[in-house]
Amino acid sequence: MPATPPVEVIHLTIPSRLELLPLVDQLAAGISERMAFDEESRMQISISVLEAGTNAIQHGNRVDPAKLVEMAFSIHPDRLEVVVKDRGPGFDLDKIAFDITSPEHLLDLRGRGIYMMRSCMDQVDFTFDPDGTTCRLVKARPVASTNGSMSAA
Repeated sequence: MPATPPVEVIHLTIPSRLELLPLVDQLAAGISERMAFDEESRMQISISVLEAGTNAIQHGNRVDPAKLVEMAFSIHPDRLEVVVKDRGPGFDLDKIAFDITSPEHLLDLRGRGIYMMRSCMDQVDFTFDPDGTTCRLVKARPVASTNGSMSAA
C-alpha cells in the first residue's frame, strides 16, 4: 500500500495592514499554481484568500497593526486548505448570511465577502473562540486522470 504523502503547511503571519495583502495574494497564487489548479480556480482561491485577509484585518483586528493575522496554507494530496485567524471577537453569522442577490440587498455596499468566498470555494467555515475568529477555506485539488487530463478531486 503506497504511503500517503505528507501534508505541507506554509505559515504566514502579518501585522493588520491592508497594504500587505498583495504579498498574501502572491503566496496564494504561487501555491495554487504549484498545485495545478486551473486559471479559474486560481482566481477563486485568490479572491477568497484576499477577502478572508481583508475581513481579518478590517473587521477582526480593526486595522490595528499590533494585532497579527495568522495564515496557514495546507497542501493536501486532494485539496488546499487555507486558515485565516484574527484576534477579533467574531460576529453573528446568521445576521450576515442574507441573500445579497435579493432586491433589498442589491445596492448594499458591504456584506458580499462571505457570499463570494462561499461561491468560490468548496467549503467555508468560521470558528469563534476567546482568542479570535478563524476562517477556513477549502478547495478540492485537481487530480490527473488516467488519460493525463486534470479533473477536480
